[in-house]
Amino acid sequence: MASGKLIVFSAPSGSGKTTIVRHLLSETDLPLDFSISAASREPRVGEVHGKDYYFLSAKDFKEKVTEGAFLEWEEVYKDNFYGTLKSEIDRIWEEGKHVIFDIDVVGGLNIKQQFSKETLAIFVQPPSIEEMERRLRGRATESEEKIKMRVAKAEQELDFAKKFDTILVNNELDIAKQEAYKLVSEFLKK
Repeated sequence: MASGKLIVFSAPSGSGKTTIVRHLLSETDLPLDFSISAASREPRVGEVHGKDYYFLSAKDFKEKVTEGAFLEWEEVYKDNFYGTLKSEIDRIWEEGKHVIFDIDVVGGLNIKQQFSKETLAIFVQPPSIEEMERRLRGRATESEEKIKMRVAKAEQELDFAKKFDTILVNNELDIAKQEAYKLVSEFLKK
């Protein structure tokens, strides 16, 4: 098995982590590839199997758990699973690249725990809960109920921030992108 480094980005919804991860993937001097998660839910409109997620039935997901196919996984709601396949990490490492994750807080910490020396775990923090809520509303993709649920979850997730290697406060997106680039490029040189 080839080996490389793991770059974990975790954050509450509305923190900007996905935007930062996409920015880093566009930087051609960083040998990164995106870890595609597996999910046991139906694809949303526009989502593609093998690009956005590996879509599995709950039964297939559970079988892969039993086989030990996952690096980490979580049942978010009843029969609604998300996880990282070990084969996905192998695929990226075999390409001679390093793995970058856009993953929930618990999953990110699980990866850090298993690969402590090979992993840089970055927690992207919004400047405030109020700003995060404003960003979520600005997306206009969530119901009021979902926004309230995400805000409540974010308050819990912020408690985990101190367990990450570094906290990146996304107050100004362009500055956060620059800081993320610097953190990742320095880690890859080690």
